[in-house]
Amino acid sequence: MLTGPELLTKVKEMGEASKSDLVRSCGYVSTKKDGGERLNFTAFYEALLEAKGVSLGDGGVPGKPGRKLGYMAKVQFNGNLLVGKAYTAMLELKPGDEFEIKLGRKHIRLVPVGAGVDGEED
Repeated sequence: MLTGPELLTKVKEMGEASKSDLVRSCGYVSTKKDGGERLNFTAFYEALLEAKGVSLGDGGVPGKPGRKLGYMAKVQFNGNLLVGKAYTAMLELKPGDEFEIKLGRKHIRLVPVGAGVDGEED
């Protein structure tokens, strides 16, 4: 599969070719169970956008392709509220980091110990 400048060059070379021919010639093809051909249009267009400098920023879990963070939490059966490892990794939090719990009317804010009023480090 072509990516980056090679992909852009190939697309320009192909000119007025059909979308299917373009996807096929750039290598975005896989084989189905029955032996038929599957054109991977989504992967092609994502690679094309990336080559043009447009990042889709998938928001996925670091190191876990295919999984996306939901930015939701649920109170567990025992009353605990869990913030998962993916979120703490994104914030580069380490074991032992401490937070002050600030309660609002219907929200909770975690403020790192030693942070100012706006949550930024002093």
